[in-house]
Amino acid sequence: MNEEDKELYKNALNIFGVVQQMVVTMEEMSELTKELSKFIRNKGDVTHICEEIADVEVMLEQMKLLFDIEDFVESFKRCKKERLKALISGEKEQGEK
Repeated sequence: MNEEDKELYKNALNIFGVVQQMVVTMEEMSELTKELSKFIRNKGDVTHICEEIADVEVMLEQMKLLFDIEDFVESFKRCKKERLKALISGEKEQGEK
């Protein structure tokens, strides 16, 4: 996260409050869930999904800053991506049999 974003997110946390921003994070994740569900039912729209993903990402960045966990999250992401690679590799091997 760049310094300009950090400053913006710090200001948001200070102005709106930590608890409020945590609530907004949960609401934004719920809105993304709703848009994905609508898409599965052929009632959604990719533009709405894009907007909700952007909202969720902005709020998650604030949460990483709030809890000072940016590096920790990146570490977990690396592990999870490695696990995903292994799962994909295993599925490819099963498909080749």
